[in-house]
Amino acid sequence: MGILSWIVLGGIAGWLASIVTKRNDRMGCITNIIAGVVGAAVGGWVFSLFGGTGVTGFNLPSLLVAFVGAVIVLAVINLITRKK
Repeated sequence: MGILSWIVLGGIAGWLASIVTKRNDRMGCITNIIAGVVGAAVGGWVFSLFGGTGVTGFNLPSLLVAFVGAVIVLAVINLITRKK
């Protein structure tokens, strides 16, 4: 997958994950893309631990892997930045 595909897929996954984790109003577009791209790497790693495939191209299974990874990344960010 090319770098532009990673950015687009990461942006979509990060945006969807930020909506699900209710962080969309606090995050910008660039942060969504970064969370999605990092999430794709994390999701690929997590899925490979269970014998699954990671991000293999610009397709629905890759988007789901990136989405799950982005949710994990945003959950960790939420734990770190949570106000008490």
